[in-house]
Amino acid sequence: MTEFTDALRRAGDAREALLAQLPQTDCLRLFHGATEGTPGLTVDRYGPTLLIQTFRDPLTEAQHDAIVGTLGEGLLPVWNHRGKSPAGDWYQPAPEALADHVGEELGIRYRVRARHRGKDPLLFLDFRVGRRWARAESEGCSVLNLFAYTGGMGTAAAVGGAAEVWNLDFAASALAVADENAALNGVETTQVKADAIAALRQLSGLGIRGRAARRRRRKFGARQFDRVVLDPPTWATSPFGAVDIVRDYPSLYKPALLATADGGMLLATNHVSTVALEDWLAVLRRCAEKAGRPLKSLEVIAPEADFPSPDGAHPLKIAVARL
Repeated sequence: MTEFTDALRRAGDAREALLAQLPQTDCLRLFHGATEGTPGLTVDRYGPTLLIQTFRDPLTEAQHDAIVGTLGEGLLPVWNHRGKSPAGDWYQPAPEALADHVGEELGIRYRVRARHRGKDPLLFLDFRVGRRWARAESEGCSVLNLFAYTGGMGTAAAVGGAAEVWNLDFAASALAVADENAALNGVETTQVKADAIAALRQLSGLGIRGRAARRRRRKFGARQFDRVVLDPPTWATSPFGAVDIVRDYPSLYKPALLATADGGMLLATNHVSTVALEDWLAVLRRCAEKAGRPLKSLEVIAPEADFPSPDGAHPLKIAVARL
């Protein structure tokens, strides 16, 4: 336990320095177990909530108490076990910890819930750097946020002065949170409930062929946006097709390029840890050439310091293309 507690203390000390660089922020990762000493454990702050997640072995009571005592002073702790082994029956969070709360990131407010219908938190903290970019680069722009989930990128773009924001996702429950996020910040975003794969092909002008073309769906005309965000899950599947982003990223990247206006910018992500950054960037460049949309530049932006990576090989890869 001494080694475990020491690792927590080192992480806490490192976050104190980071917080000085993150004004108006109470949403951040406090312990990144993969690189700070305990793989399979993450500890995050979301506003007044301390969210502890385990992905392998469950916590012991002693470990739980050490986390709360070291990193969670004054916070409402919730432990969510996402591993296969049973968590045990000793743990029960306080009811107030499970209530709806509001977290803040760089002055933008977001709805946070420690537990909800899905498994993932409502705000992905490693994508803060993307939301920072969206806020800085969207003034006066039209923005298409694909696989939008709870619309964090769209909210940041709207706060940054975007003229129009579409958050496009198939999950009504996620888009309901996107509505809440916009309202919390006094901005407007449009929540578009649709299959992202089908909608993207229509917006790009590529269309849908074969049996999938006969399925009932929301229809879109071809259109380009000044800013496009392509943040697909590792495995994107729908009635209109499936995309394995390890082997078939161009099937999403090409239509996203075609839906980006000349002079616009396309931010794309890849979450697969086994895909090397340089290999993925090479795929993006080749795809752009073949699509007839050569890139003026391709910039990599990395997750911020609460997601440390000793070798710089972050599982989350983010690349911003200028067309």
